[in-house]
Amino acid sequence: MTGTAARRLLRWRFAFSSRWLGYLALTVAFAIACVGLSMWQMARRAEAVHQIELVQQNYDSTPIPLSQALPDLDAYDEGQQWTPVTMQGRYLIEDQLLVRNRPFQGQPGFEVLTPLLLDDGSVFVVDRGWLPTGQTHDAPDTIPDPPEGEVTVVARLKAGEPTLSGRTTRLSSGEIATIQLHDIARFVERPTYTAAYGLMASESPAPATRPTAMPKPVPDEGPHLSYAFQWIVFGILAFLGLAWAVRQEYRAVNADDPEERARARERQRRREARPLRDDQVEDALLDRALDQTPDGPFDASLDVSVDKGR
Repeated sequence: MTGTAARRLLRWRFAFSSRWLGYLALTVAFAIACVGLSMWQMARRAEAVHQIELVQQNYDSTPIPLSQALPDLDAYDEGQQWTPVTMQGRYLIEDQLLVRNRPFQGQPGFEVLTPLLLDDGSVFVVDRGWLPTGQTHDAPDTIPDPPEGEVTVVARLKAGEPTLSGRTTRLSSGEIATIQLHDIARFVERPTYTAAYGLMASESPAPATRPTAMPKPVPDEGPHLSYAFQWIVFGILAFLGLAWAVRQEYRAVNADDPEERARARERQRRREARPLRDDQVEDALLDRALDQTPDGPFDASLDVSVDKGR
């Protein structure tokens, strides 16, 4: 290593101090966190894309018999979501339940669950749709009656929901917090499908009125991809910011070095050679006018000029 190279290396020795190494460690930790958050956003996007694919694959497919789709009461595969199934039976109207705190298009409301007693004696829970909260805010004003007697139902499969801590289930009053199928099975006291329930698509004979049908999900993967890129950019910016800070301290530490002083003069020359921005021109005009009228108000007609090359 030549003497000149050694001197240049010594100018950077401050960057190897414990302080700057600590800054580097913090920057690396931040960048690792950004990468982790980016990967998390990508995973969430993958989940959203998978849900969109399930809708596209299953939603409008030909209905199949329930017994074919779910051969056992606890059978269900995540890939069966939105699959239409058909079944026959009669509604257990006396065991109908309301799922509270179910918003729809920005309005609070309830979903109506009516167990369907199938011809083989088992029970399948049918979500017949949504109702808005009523005047008392703790129940709908009216609940349309389901058809009586034998009915043919087409419903789309969905997985049962977990029990949420802090939310009470009031089965005795006809309300539940989530579609927890094991709780509903104990409530109806009959063999019940406990892995999946169905969002009603149609029922025959059709009643005069029914709860609002749930619409087809809109394909939307969300902003996860852009968020993932943003986290990567944040990680890169952290290193750029660290490099800028090191460079600024290098200039301050080596301000008396002849080479650095020459570079500082060159930077100053380039700044002065840049054309002035509009706001800088206005400030210069105002300052010069005030300098020429120290004892009186500003004269807007005063003839002043500014060298825009400075």
